[in-house]
Amino acid sequence: MSLVSVDQTITIAMSVEDRHASAKWYETMLGFELLYHADDAGWSEIRTNTPGVVIGLGEHAKPAPGNCVPVFGIAELDSARQKLEQANVKFDGETDVVEGMVKTATFYDPDGNALMLAQDLTGGIG
Repeated sequence: MSLVSVDQTITIAMSVEDRHASAKWYETMLGFELLYHADDAGWSEIRTNTPGVVIGLGEHAKPAPGNCVPVFGIAELDSARQKLEQANVKFDGETDVVEGMVKTATFYDPDGNALMLAQDLTGGIG
């Protein structure tokens, strides 16, 4: 049995310069569907053709291409983080919270690859 149980969603977080243009590119080129633009948070999400998999576009003035981070959905982030920390899993700083949207925590595998847990705080809206 695993230490924590992630749900059946995954978000592939990518760094981009213009979320709106990138979302349009993914729609036009790959047939993905825009879910939403959260302009206040600098974040957009598009649904891929794979069930449960979305691409999150984080807007940055100087994006870091090639720096994709798999983001695993989880029902209760705080308790999962505590269990992973007790197993000596390294986290990158504190848990980030965007009220009414999401709670996230970045951690690393043994080779230093970044992974993230995300708890949906929208109550199913979005």
